[in-house]
Amino acid sequence: MIARAFTLKGTRSVSFRLLSCAVLSSAVLLAHPVKAAETCPVQVAYSPDGSAEELVVSAISGARQSIRLAAYSFTSPSVVRALMAAKQRGVDVAVVVDEKANHGKASVAALNLLTQAGIPSRTVSIYPIHHDKYIVIDGSQIETGSFNYSSAARRNSENAVLILQCPAVARSYLQHWQSRWSQGSDYVLPY
Repeated sequence: MIARAFTLKGTRSVSFRLLSCAVLSSAVLLAHPVKAAETCPVQVAYSPDGSAEELVVSAISGARQSIRLAAYSFTSPSVVRALMAAKQRGVDVAVVVDEKANHGKASVAALNLLTQAGIPSRTVSIYPIHHDKYIVIDGSQIETGSFNYSSAARRNSENAVLILQCPAVARSYLQHWQSRWSQGSDYVLPY
């Protein structure tokens, strides 16, 4: 395991060992554990200082081929706009969200916008809570952490976001995403 530190925004230093532990802990929870045999570049950001949502939107904006998003709460106008812009660039975008957590006005509006933009979206209801919060980008990059894709997460909550450029881990997340997509039901416009 690499134990070097790297600098964030020129001032803060974070131990790569700590980040590696977070990544490996996430992998343990997956149905298909992954051995990290490669060195993977990492970016981190936090909220409510605003950098978490900025990093999420930046990652979406950098997508060239595909985006697979799994969410618990989904209301963020910035994330919706970034996904719609990706779709307009020709990126294959699909979204799966928790069914129970997305009945509010802002969630319905967000899902309606995605559907109207031609972005396939599904809701998962078989779990008490579908609490996933991650994005697989171009099959090789993962954005994950505690950040819900919601306005509240940006404004009120303390969250961390981690982006890994790690194809082996991305493949595992993509398998997990596909299983949740298969368990979901198509979101349809309410009118």
